[in-house]
Amino acid sequence: MRNTPLRIIPLSDSSLYWGIFFSAFGLGYFVYGRKQKAVVPLACGLALMVYPYFVTHAIALPAIGFALIAIPWLLKI
Repeated sequence: MRNTPLRIIPLSDSSLYWGIFFSAFGLGYFVYGRKQKAVVPLACGLALMVYPYFVTHAIALPAIGFALIAIPWLLKI
């Protein structure tokens, strides 16, 4: 069996900063949703903390993040 090298995803400074920013909001939504037993903020918080690991495109990262931040406000937390 051949050893295949791991594929390294290039991360830029902006994707790192956006990931930290959206993960901070995600943690806040997650804690709020867990304490209030509200499903929408809990799910959005979890999604905000996880999605920066999978999305690295410079325009998609903030677009998805701001949409996930807005969902609980649009659905009236």
